[in-house]
Amino acid sequence: MQLGSKQDENERFNHYLQKTYKKTASLLANSCKAVAILGNCSTAVTEIAYQYGRNIGIAFQLIDDMLDYISSDKLMGKPTSTDLKLGLATAPVLFACQQYPELNSLIMRRFSEPGDVERARKLVAQTDGIEQTKYLATQYCQEAIRQINGLTDSPSRQALISLTHKVLNRLK
Repeated sequence: MQLGSKQDENERFNHYLQKTYKKTASLLANSCKAVAILGNCSTAVTEIAYQYGRNIGIAFQLIDDMLDYISSDKLMGKPTSTDLKLGLATAPVLFACQQYPELNSLIMRRFSEPGDVERARKLVAQTDGIEQTKYLATQYCQEAIRQINGLTDSPSRQALISLTHKVLNRLK
């Protein structure tokens, strides 16, 4: 089922997070897990690695979706507003729906009518949808850090913590 066809806002956001896991976070989660398995780590450490990758992966995608609204084509090195043009509702517009329920009809028709993409961008800019997206990404990064804080302190663990800050503060 496509995100645009989901009428309930909570269902829509949960679907978005599931899609985000499948699209981005599962690659990071399973890559981290694979490294732990290949390193002959315990089951507990393997699970920590998986959860770290899952959380940083979701945070990465949330920031990517946020940058689609606040960055430029030149800075990103790729076209912005692509998700809207493809009819995809990401976190910033889903959060913006809370303040502008009229966005729901644009989402339901997958931003397909003339002016829908521009209208959605304008409404998102008038809300705290960007800030809420950044906050949610921060929560996922904090959970990633919480997971790896169960490991012995080491330069590797510190590098993984540093990576969460880079994910949150990237500009492209």
